[in-house]
Amino acid sequence: MKSRVVGAVPEASTDTSLPARPNAPLPPTEAGDALARLFLTRVNGSTEQYRGYQDAARQRLAALGSPHPSTTLRVEGALHLARPAFLPPDEEGTARLRRLDAGLRLIEAAFPQVATDAEICRLTCTMLEGAWRSRAHTPPREEERSTACGCPLCRRLPTPPARTPDDYRWRHSAGRPLTVKTWPHRPELDSVLTGGWSWTRQMNDLERDLGHRHRFEDDILVFHEYKRVIDTIDTARLTQHVEERLAENFSTNSARALVSGLFAAHKRSVDEYWLQQHAAGDVTLPQTNPLSQSTYSALQMLDCLFWHVSPDTELWQEEHLASLLLCRVIDDMADVRADALTGEISNFWLADMPSHTKALYAACAIALVKYGCTPEAHPPMWNTWLMTTTIVWMGLTGRHALWFDGITQGLPPAESCPLCDLQPNPCSGILTHGTDLTLAPRPTVPALSARTAELSARCRAQHPATWPLFDAELHAFEALHGPWYGDIDSTWEILRRTYIAAVEASAAAASTDRAREVQEDAGVVGSEMFHALHDPRTGREDTTLLAYMFGCAHPHFLWNATGYRPSDVAGDWLDG
Repeated sequence: MKSRVVGAVPEASTDTSLPARPNAPLPPTEAGDALARLFLTRVNGSTEQYRGYQDAARQRLAALGSPHPSTTLRVEGALHLARPAFLPPDEEGTARLRRLDAGLRLIEAAFPQVATDAEICRLTCTMLEGAWRSRAHTPPREEERSTACGCPLCRRLPTPPARTPDDYRWRHSAGRPLTVKTWPHRPELDSVLTGGWSWTRQMNDLERDLGHRHRFEDDILVFHEYKRVIDTIDTARLTQHVEERLAENFSTNSARALVSGLFAAHKRSVDEYWLQQHAAGDVTLPQTNPLSQSTYSALQMLDCLFWHVSPDTELWQEEHLASLLLCRVIDDMADVRADALTGEISNFWLADMPSHTKALYAACAIALVKYGCTPEAHPPMWNTWLMTTTIVWMGLTGRHALWFDGITQGLPPAESCPLCDLQPNPCSGILTHGTDLTLAPRPTVPALSARTAELSARCRAQHPATWPLFDAELHAFEALHGPWYGDIDSTWEILRRTYIAAVEASAAAASTDRAREVQEDAGVVGSEMFHALHDPRTGREDTTLLAYMFGCAHPHFLWNATGYRPSDVAGDWLDG
């Protein structure tokens, strides 16, 4: 019988390249520098196989239309950029880091294969402590508003709506909308978070079954970070279970789970400490935070590097790291106002970087969603469905602001839209050598395939005012994806109650009540129809089309969630 704790080759993970760690801990600024150097040392550049598939996608799309002039926007490699100076941790922070180091040393002694993971955790938490203290005690830098950027992306940044804590009651992790459990025999896993993880694993495992599909023991410890579901999970029992499984059937990913658990617990502790200081009036936390493009990227790596289990052969592949980072960017794009209200520090829209940089990162996320819609995106790596499943999961949980904040009065013109014209891009070098985003008129197919034509026909019959836009997006989608072979009935029901409903709400008079209705019903239809996306025959096809509509299609509800309006830091709990 195949073990459920597999997928790693310890010999491939043994790390002999790490320098001897000094006895004295590094200050936060130096820790940030060391973390960037460590990543740059470990990242594997794009291989000929990856480049071959990317070239094939570009050639196929170019054949669908005549050459057009293009515009290129440069995104610099984050880890090569300067990092800000951080204040040293206070006495409480130093004590937290000592406790963390003691736990990491125990793990390193038992499992030397995860020495790199432990060092990343140590350096990241040191940097995080310094960033929080710098935020609390350093006057925030005023963003330069006098030199407004005139690039195509910045000209399209939305005007954000005002938000209050009441607007985020729907975003709790526990319970609805995934009331139909994906794990009916494990009641502790009845949450939207684990539903998304298990679904992504199933999508990845259909051809190359690495045994990850039904495994939760390795990374369930990251639920330390989610207060809303902590009462339903016996973390002490699960920790003991993981340790026992490690003793009898070693997996590097299982040992990584222990490191991830320590990081999640430490992150929660430092977050809550500074929010309590703010609530008590001992410090005043500004809406901004001192994370730069480089520090944000490095901080987010540990926050997701080991959540999404991958083979060791892919763990440090730059395409894999880019997808991890940009999945967090998508989360931050939609979650920025809630993160501001609850004090979350690791949100890129709150970070101390120019709006142009934030717009570039948001565009990278959209370009990667588009790339995930191409068939060429998936053969090279096991973990290639992460971005597409992430954007669909967000749209079907009602947990994020895709439909709620994304609905604005009036539809922007589709002609010469830079977001529509973003070319698909894996954004491989976003951490290392940088990447170039290309804007050029998007290709479309001359005629729809049979099943996609049926979706178009249903829209024309039931929603004639929305049909021209919907039909045009289907033509653009099939240019990226090729003929679609999904489930017509379930996909239509989802699109009718999400994308089409949101387009129609945008075309009507502005109404926050109507926006909330669409947002809440997105969660309901997710609860009703999420099981259809697990179908091995059509699930990938349905997921890809939904990812395109939720993340790429005009009028770009995802992009409309990137605006940010400062308000008071408030709230007594965090939810991821």
